[in-house]
Amino acid sequence: MKYRIEHDSMGEVRVPADRLWGAQTQRSLENFKIGAGIETMPREIIHAFGILKKAAAVANSRLVPGRMTAEKLSAISLACDEVMSGALADHFPLVVFQTGSGTQSNMNANEVIANRGNDHAGAALLHPNDDVNMSQSSNDTFPTAMHIAATVAIKERLLPAVGGLIDTLLRLETENMGIVKSGRTHLQDATPISFSQEISGWRSSLERDAELLERSLEPLSELALGGTAVGTGLNAPAGFDAMVAEEISRITGHSFVTAKNKFHALTSKDELVFAHGALKALAADMMKIANDVRWLASGPRVGLGEIRIPENEPGSSIMPGKVNPTQCEAVTMVAVQVMANDVAVGMSASQGNFELNVFMPVCIANFLQSVRLLADCIESFNANCAAGIVANKEKMHDNLHNSLMLVTALNPYIGYENAAKTVKLAYAENISLKQACVRLGFLTEERFDEVFRPERMI
Repeated sequence: MKYRIEHDSMGEVRVPADRLWGAQTQRSLENFKIGAGIETMPREIIHAFGILKKAAAVANSRLVPGRMTAEKLSAISLACDEVMSGALADHFPLVVFQTGSGTQSNMNANEVIANRGNDHAGAALLHPNDDVNMSQSSNDTFPTAMHIAATVAIKERLLPAVGGLIDTLLRLETENMGIVKSGRTHLQDATPISFSQEISGWRSSLERDAELLERSLEPLSELALGGTAVGTGLNAPAGFDAMVAEEISRITGHSFVTAKNKFHALTSKDELVFAHGALKALAADMMKIANDVRWLASGPRVGLGEIRIPENEPGSSIMPGKVNPTQCEAVTMVAVQVMANDVAVGMSASQGNFELNVFMPVCIANFLQSVRLLADCIESFNANCAAGIVANKEKMHDNLHNSLMLVTALNPYIGYENAAKTVKLAYAENISLKQACVRLGFLTEERFDEVFRPERMI
């Protein structure tokens, strides 16, 4: 492998000749061999750095044009566009478990953008610190990248995925109107419910989760950029913070504003904790929905068997013909991971000391993994399971009319205690509720048929 010599304030460092990063990135690679190749900085953060570095250069060109010349702006912008497109992804090798401020990833971005910008300029035009990092500090760029990445991921990946599943459930509600089935509480028989009503519960849960996610976006729209090292804005020109937020909004198409209090923005991660709470709520509801589906589809002969789901792959290496609810299982595993990530996000946010939080990389890595996993599993569950749910009307009918809890309809006519006696007799002697009620003399056959209408109980 060929190398070139790069230098920083600590001296010279050998860097692979075909890589765009510089000395500080190389030092981080050598000093933090923790999860290399696996636990690398999320691609969403790299994308966000491309956005904020371009926005910062634009703001600087307007506020300090003598330092951020048109030529420098052009070179930085071209390089940032490549970062945002993912074309330079191989030049961002750093792991999550590095300095807790994300300084080395900020410098990775500065070095790559500077070197690539110089390629575009055909000259040594840009310096990583003086030009690409102008008016910035790692302490305000990394939390800004966190908020940009979180916002974009929720808006562009997760909410559309949730919306797609909501649309499927709305269709299933319409298609299954009029089908009455047994309700269940405590995993025991309960009073009747329509299948559409049951589906509407799933759908409404997801709608509420989407509302909670939307509410979490406003706090995430506040950016730390402009606070520089400790929140005072040292070395940033007046108006830089508001102008750079406006430019980030223009680039992303999403609304961002400068944080009102930069001291808070640098050290507190409460906005991410709040937003991840909404992610955990979605995970909890997806766990419930997936479990409902696999319970209802259990069988095919000795389970509930009230719905049929798509058969996507063989389910056993030893039992021929077995098919399992694998999409549901994937969803529930994702839910467990998201709930575990919530602990990491919360604990990371609790570690702010004085003017900085130094658990930011692990905080955002867990956050973005939750968004990514939820979006992926919801899309997969929707396409490969929910969209193909079919009601087993015959099984629903049989289970409904075999349920002893239909006796609840008799409470107004024979009273709670007599209804309980009817259930106990029917269960003990394996006879119908009608037979038990008539035998006990509580109602005649004619009167029983008149008042006992399960379809009216929903």
